[in-house]
Amino acid sequence: MSQLKMTIDRTNEISKINKEIYGHFAEHLGRCIYGGIYVGENSPIPNINGYRKDVVEALKALKVPVLRWPGGCFADTYHWMDGIGKPEERRKIVNTNWGGVTEDNSFGTHEFLDFCELIGCDAYVSLNLGSGTVREAAEWVEYMTSSNVSPMTDLRKKNGREEPWKVKYIGIGNESWGCGGGMSPDYYMDLYKQFQQFIGHGGKIACGPNAADYNWTDTLMRRSYGYFQMKGLSLHYYTIPTGDWGKKGSSVDFSKDEYYSTLANTWYMEELLKRHGATMDKYDIDKKVGLVVDEWGIWTDVIDGTNPGFLYQQNSMRDAIIAAINLDLFNEHSDRVKMANIAQMVNVLQAVVLTEGERMVKTPTYHVFDMYKDHMESTLVYSHIENKQLLENKYLPAVSQSVSVDESGKLHLTISNASLEEDFDIDCVLPRSGFKSATARILTAPYTTCNTFDNPEAVEPKAFDGVTLDGESLKFTLPKCSVLAIELC
Repeated sequence: MSQLKMTIDRTNEISKINKEIYGHFAEHLGRCIYGGIYVGENSPIPNINGYRKDVVEALKALKVPVLRWPGGCFADTYHWMDGIGKPEERRKIVNTNWGGVTEDNSFGTHEFLDFCELIGCDAYVSLNLGSGTVREAAEWVEYMTSSNVSPMTDLRKKNGREEPWKVKYIGIGNESWGCGGGMSPDYYMDLYKQFQQFIGHGGKIACGPNAADYNWTDTLMRRSYGYFQMKGLSLHYYTIPTGDWGKKGSSVDFSKDEYYSTLANTWYMEELLKRHGATMDKYDIDKKVGLVVDEWGIWTDVIDGTNPGFLYQQNSMRDAIIAAINLDLFNEHSDRVKMANIAQMVNVLQAVVLTEGERMVKTPTYHVFDMYKDHMESTLVYSHIENKQLLENKYLPAVSQSVSVDESGKLHLTISNASLEEDFDIDCVLPRSGFKSATARILTAPYTTCNTFDNPEAVEPKAFDGVTLDGESLKFTLPKCSVLAIELC
């Protein structure tokens, strides 16, 4: 067992950790919406106005801060008027992006925004730039947010909603470099300027780059310089276990070598945050424009026997470590990263919840979000650990951590150990700390372990009593393949 020395300086405050860093994403894809979030009021599955009661309760417990909808690639084929009015009269379409199934539009604007109110989160709505019009986009924003007398507010009232909703963020297009229109950054920026001109909303998010496309970021920031019309610039990056989109690898059957290489691919997020952040700094040193990582997570091959277009995968202890690494990186760069949205909320990719009929299970990723939620709106403070590299040919630190102090003065330390072979004794110094007590929870299991519908609690947090606090000294053993959350008072 190795000893790793760590230092935490609670007086060295770095940046506020926006709660939106712990955001989520729900697309009309597979069983994310239908069967996952929404089953309809006539379903035998217990529901609240059509929303699954078990899912609502699980998400409220996470304190989900913001939810992005309706996509994703679906957003740039979505015409919002198809999803308002009486459900039985709504226009049915084919979801050409995801599985070629019929979309009956029974879950539309009212259902989404009411769901956000139900679970207590802010709304992030992605507009259709790819196949939509400026008028369509402007009228949708007016329909959702305006209290003036107008045709759109009259239509909203006719459909049962008297007062406008609060929509905090508006995304203008999604992946416009790809499924959202195959555009160049200059062409996209021309359209963005046109759309934003007619959308009276202060929370506009521009479509940013695909992974390492630094030219896209530079072009948008340069052409916005001096009169920023955007609240944020999005970034998409997925952890692909093999690095090959054609054969991504399994979510349930993988070796130790594949486990380590997957985590190394996850750590590439650090380079992306640094380099895109540096590019944004060239034009926005005051950081008025936030970096919004509104799609992230592991993307594997689907579970055998499921629809390839539904992107249904399992969620293991490996995914918990991936979530911890990403959240730690977003916290570390919270001076620039203002929002992040895991893909996706239910039954798709790295979901926090899986459902099957009347059954629901919380995934290991769910539990990481639960263990990390105290970082929301807290202040990141300085921490450093003498780390250990796990691979010779790729960057993969064994330990990842975040430390923050909340408004009440409590310190929250989250720390993960990616090693499958070694526990670490952590010897931490906290100068001028003044803390008197420590409590902790741990999430740990063999690296391929999943929560299943037959065994839903195989991976869940447990109380951890192995923390010793003595004045300015904090000591604990960090087990292999684990995520630990410590609170000091």
